[in-house]
Amino acid sequence: MNNRQLFLQHVAQTSPAPIGLEIVKAEGIYMWDVAGQRYVDAISGFSVMNIGHGHPAVKAAINKQVEDYMHLLVYGEIIESPQVQYAKRLSSLLPASLDCVYFTNSGAEAVEGAMKLAKRVTGRTQIIAFNNAYHGSTQGALSIMGGEYWRNAYRPLLPDVWHVDFNTAEALESITEKTACVVAEVVQAEAGAKPAQQSWLTALRQRCTDTGTLLVFDEIQTGFGRTGSLWAFEQYGVVPDILLLGKALGGGLPLGAFIASHAHMQQLTYNPVLGHISTFAGHPVCCAAGHAALEELIKFANINLQFAGHSSLQTANCILETVIEKELQFRSQLHHPAIKAIHGRGLLLAVEFESAELCQRICHAAVKAGVVTDWFLFAPNCLRIAPPLIITLAQVAQVSELLMQVVQSQLD
Repeated sequence: MNNRQLFLQHVAQTSPAPIGLEIVKAEGIYMWDVAGQRYVDAISGFSVMNIGHGHPAVKAAINKQVEDYMHLLVYGEIIESPQVQYAKRLSSLLPASLDCVYFTNSGAEAVEGAMKLAKRVTGRTQIIAFNNAYHGSTQGALSIMGGEYWRNAYRPLLPDVWHVDFNTAEALESITEKTACVVAEVVQAEAGAKPAQQSWLTALRQRCTDTGTLLVFDEIQTGFGRTGSLWAFEQYGVVPDILLLGKALGGGLPLGAFIASHAHMQQLTYNPVLGHISTFAGHPVCCAAGHAALEELIKFANINLQFAGHSSLQTANCILETVIEKELQFRSQLHHPAIKAIHGRGLLLAVEFESAELCQRICHAAVKAGVVTDWFLFAPNCLRIAPPLIITLAQVAQVSELLMQVVQSQLD
């Protein structure tokens, strides 16, 4: 049997019709299949490859760390330089209240850890999440996913979880002194890249403060420059109690994190001891890769990281200007009567069509034409545009032109 047949036979599938490309090489914004066809990765491996595939600095960091050591002992017991230095660097780029990093193996595991931490800190059990939100597929993360279609087959899930509508006054009113945490995306990615309203997010922060509720921001998709600033919450001036990271955090290797204050994190060390543990979390090779990728991203972005007393996100130039410029170019060049709207921020864009059926046809045709894209879980009528942030303006023009040709081909 060939690799495709072996893939379908022996690798557990997640859908009846996977994309099924057999990729043998990836570099920059491109991937090549076994037949030599080149594809533009227009979704960055789902917002993972923010600085592109095969970056030399990341590969060098991986190779160096492999030579030094790989796994040593269960997470948290041995001082491992890649973990320490990456945690320190992340903390330097965040508000002072987010100074302690717990590395995990994935974004979903970061969600799990944050929910446990919120219950531990507050002594409460209620969790509020939002309809049309995606936070992962593990049992706890699935419990707060914002769609019954995805949850129903796996019940019973976590009790005392409440789902409310994003950007609504009713959501604010649902938060009480019984609420342990509110888990929210600053930009609801799988809803079709829908940003929070400024006034609402500010009010959400205030309501959580007033009720003693921890505010958790899921920036697993939006972090690391995806929306035009290093963290999406910078654009709102609203700081969470817990920050969730993943995807681009590992520079292409599996890595997640939940970040909170040192005082909050200490509560996972007693009653019970080992309140949250994991064997491979914060793997030194993954941390080395992620740290190298972050430094390259900052270099690309030309960020001035001078925080005011390291207590706020007041920077001289915190917006990643190249990302916003590329967003505007996509918006100006993706024009067609079939496009109803373009949602999103930065290089997390959702191109809306009349129906999910049309969007699916366009996605499949785009892959055949050499552009790998996809749809959104809660917005299947929207096509995802989320290429590596290193994409050039010339490449944006090429991708836009090709996509418009594909759209027209599905209407002829």
